Amino acid sequence: MDVAAYEKLLPDITPRNKPFWDGCAEGELRLQQCSDCGRYRFPDAPVCPQCLSSAATWQKASGTGTIWSWCTMHQKYFAAFADEVPYQLVYVRLTEGPLVISVLADEPDGAPEPHLDQPVHVVFRPNPGGRAIPQFSTADTVTAGK
Repeated sequence: MDVAAYEKLLPDITPRNKPFWDGCAEGELRLQQCSDCGRYRFPDAPVCPQCLSSAATWQKASGTGTIWSWCTMHQKYFAAFADEVPYQLVYVRLTEGPLVISVLADEPDGAPEPHLDQPVHVVFRPNPGGRAIPQFSTADTVTAGK
């Protein structure tokens, strides 16, 4: 299936965020890091929110973090997601510092509710549109970043 025929919402790939999406395609979570103060940022931005420097590089992140908040979505707000409800949205505080919104992947039926500060790691699931999307897992059996 080509990306144009994919019904779910996906962000546009731009010159500024292309390194992030290239990393996802390679199974890596990449973040911008300020070249002057070292702060990691997500999403990408033209200047550092800490020191206002415009100098940054893209770095492979650990892919680990903890659950900062979550909610279970029972309502289908978009028809393309009707087959996925209920699902759990998570707000993850990455080890490097930024907060990322994503979903919990592969949580088995009957799994306990997520909890604050629960460790998670990134997993990449290709979608029918061909793009690898970062999701997070609480499973201990999956190696972080894979």
